[in-house]
Amino acid sequence: SRTLSLKVERAHSTMMNADMDAVEAENQVELEEKTRLINQVLELQHTLEDLSARVDAVKEENLKLKSENQVLGQYIENLMSASSVFQTTDTKSKRK
Repeated sequence: SRTLSLKVERAHSTMMNADMDAVEAENQVELEEKTRLINQVLELQHTLEDLSARVDAVKEENLKLKSENQVLGQYIENLMSASSVFQTTDTKSKRK
């Protein structure tokens, strides 16, 4: 009876240890998956930050180029109005 009791206790202990090992392994897998997902989210956040910074830089460059184009356009208009080649010919005023 005592031997049987010890065998039952050992079997029970072995089963509990196996169950605990399975739970521990499952927890480890979940932890690794959570860690992987967190790292992926962080990487995506950094990518988004980089893209946002790039968009801001492109917008700023675009505004700068628009401003430069306006200045150049005005300069060209001034040159054309000052040049006799681009002056409109008014035939009525020449005949008078």
